[in-house]
This record gives sequence, structure tokens and C-alpha cells, in this order.
Amino acid sequence: MNKQNNSKNTQINNIPNQANWNYETTVAKVEEIINKIESGKMELADVFDEFAAATEYLRHCEKFLAERQQQMDVFIETLEKDAENLSF
Repeated sequence: MNKQNNSKNTQINNIPNQANWNYETTVAKVEEIINKIESGKMELADVFDEFAAATEYLRHCEKFLAERQQQMDVFIETLEKDAENLSF
């Protein structure tokens, strides 16, 4: 179990840069971690490590969604201004 745990700790530190990062893949990793924790077959220390990994993954998801929301807000604002300029 420790070898798996060590690989998970390394995984937290090796989250890919934004170019290689994928929201759906990250959410799937979080779901996998949740399933492992809920199985009840892990040692407590491993549960904390897995929880920390899931939290880090979720932070990346939250950042991604916030950035995309900001982009959409700018896009909508631009469309509204363009629509006002086209009004007769």
C-alpha cells in the first residue's frame, strides 16, 4: 500500500501544465479517489493523502472553471456591445 501511496504523492506534485491538463480527466481522478476512500479498505494515513490529492485536483478544476467563466463574460459583453451598435 505504501508504494501506491508514494506514487499518489508524486502525482500531486506532477499535475500537468495547463496545455496538457484536461478537466474531464481530472474529475475522473477525483471520482476514483472518492471511490477508494469510500471503499473503507484504506489505512487512515492513506485516506488523508488521497484526500489531499483530490483537493488539489479540485483546486485546478475550480481555477479552470473560473477562467472560462471570465472568458464567457467578456465574450457576452462583446456580443451585447456589438448588438447595441447594430440597433437601428
